[in-house]
Amino acid sequence: MPVRLDLAALTADELQALLGEEAAQGRLPDVSRARLEGRSLPGPVLHTALTFEALEERAWGATPQQARALTALDGELRAAGAEPLGMYYVPLLSERRYLRAYLFGPEVAAALRWSETPHSPRIARPFVQAVTWLRDRASGVACVFSTTAAEPPVPALSEEVDVRFLPAASPADLLAAHRAAVLRHGRGGKVGGAEGWVRAWQELRALNVAAWTRRGLLLEDSEAG
Repeated sequence: MPVRLDLAALTADELQALLGEEAAQGRLPDVSRARLEGRSLPGPVLHTALTFEALEERAWGATPQQARALTALDGELRAAGAEPLGMYYVPLLSERRYLRAYLFGPEVAAALRWSETPHSPRIARPFVQAVTWLRDRASGVACVFSTTAAEPPVPALSEEVDVRFLPAASPADLLAAHRAAVLRHGRGGKVGGAEGWVRAWQELRALNVAAWTRRGLLLEDSEAG
């Protein structure tokens, strides 16, 4: 279901990460006014659930430079022990909708994510993500999420997610740091192939949507229109 982010309910850091420093400064008067008046300020559309469309293999990359970067990152992931599971297109993501799926050991669902129609260097840079769901949530943490994206996730992820934001890490370093974080919490649950890989990311979305709803960040269509 599509909803909209309430810009007035975001933190200053989230607003800047979402819009960029210059655009966030330009929206500050509107955001401040909305907060003072106790009203919402509709922002970008966000989908509460994700669908994954399997793709056939082909030569990927919108530019020769991006194609080389994708090939290099894929090679590094495989060298680190990540097993490729296939290609997906995720139409309901706001950007970087192409994902190459990997399984790293039995418990890590990893992805190489990029845009085939980059509009700026910020969007064009491919990055690696990984998620592991924990068997025991006694610590209050449900899963570990790691990323090499240049920008932190926006909105901030659920308080039940142990987030590892490592923009300078290589794929191998990210996977090693991710697995170490999982071990600090206990043991990860098995992913279970491509279906389990998709389910791991869909459940992460659901967990975050619940947290964003508790924070009052999401506006229904009637409110956002």
